[in-house]
Amino acid sequence: MKKLVVLLLALMVTGLAGCNTFHGLGKDIERGGEKLQGTSKDAQERM
Repeated sequence: MKKLVVLLLALMVTGLAGCNTFHGLGKDIERGGEKLQGTSKDAQERM
């Protein structure tokens, strides 16, 4: 029984860490997209 509880807790902690990692990755990708949009707007304004 203790092994099962330890296993479940380990899975939950791993899952939560994974969620935070993907959440951070999503924010990084979003910022990258915003930078690209800003660069393309600047290029259009210069033309």
